[in-house]
Amino acid sequence: MTTDPPLSPVRRRALAHVASLSSGLPLEPGPRVTLNFHPDRTVAGRPILERLREDGLYVSQFVTGTSNGGLTAHPGGDRWRWESRIFGGAYDGAGAAERPVYGALDVRRSPFGAAPRFGSAHFRLAAGVLAAATFCYPDSAAEPVHFGVAARMSGLVELAEADGRDALDDYVEAQIHAPVRLDGDVEALVLDPVFRGTEVEAAAHRLPCPVEWHPGFRLPVEELRLHPGYRGPEFVALGSTLAVEGWLDARIVGDAVRAGLHEAQDLKRVWHLLARFGRALAALPAGG
Repeated sequence: MTTDPPLSPVRRRALAHVASLSSGLPLEPGPRVTLNFHPDRTVAGRPILERLREDGLYVSQFVTGTSNGGLTAHPGGDRWRWESRIFGGAYDGAGAAERPVYGALDVRRSPFGAAPRFGSAHFRLAAGVLAAATFCYPDSAAEPVHFGVAARMSGLVELAEADGRDALDDYVEAQIHAPVRLDGDVEALVLDPVFRGTEVEAAAHRLPCPVEWHPGFRLPVEELRLHPGYRGPEFVALGSTLAVEGWLDARIVGDAVRAGLHEAQDLKRVWHLLARFGRALAALPAGG
């Protein structure tokens, strides 16, 4: 992490509580926490990358009021309840800005980030962030009983690797209990090449962190139609309708979200189909 004031008592209590539930050897060097998100979305009517540039911070859905998963970050909501359980009530009376941000531990060193179900882009965080992170498996929404901190991670990564969950669900969730600053805690913003030459790329280069590119999400309609049982045939049909020249990609899905002609939850399921079955195989250069 960058040099910040000491963690608040609330954050220290949350970290200590999860540490008390954790055991075993430290996390091996190498894996990074990634924060997957959609870089072409808006927050309160403003492009998300513009807001990130102005704030200089990556903040939680308690602050933004938006989410690429379920929007339950309010007192008494599911996210509030899960945090109360996992962190021993440490955040029950805390302000929105004190609460953790969520990502995943990239144990597989994936070019797409550890949890692409939440977005086509990701911030790859510096190794120093791990000291302010807690971990669980599976996702906190699934009422996990397996926890870890960087100093005590016995079995958590192995459990995730051996569990046999779907490829969109097999990540080790990470919660960062300190401000995530774009100018010091982020190694790179990694984008889908479908955004080359767009305002998304231009906005990304205005952030105080390097920009890199992953191989991209791209799914032919023929392949999409082979998976009606994954999220439902109606979402395969919707994705087929949205496709351009027989292909579906992250930019097409984002355009549909901003157009507002379809339910957001329906388009989220189309994204899941693309993220699950449309990961390009050909590698691209890391820089750019």
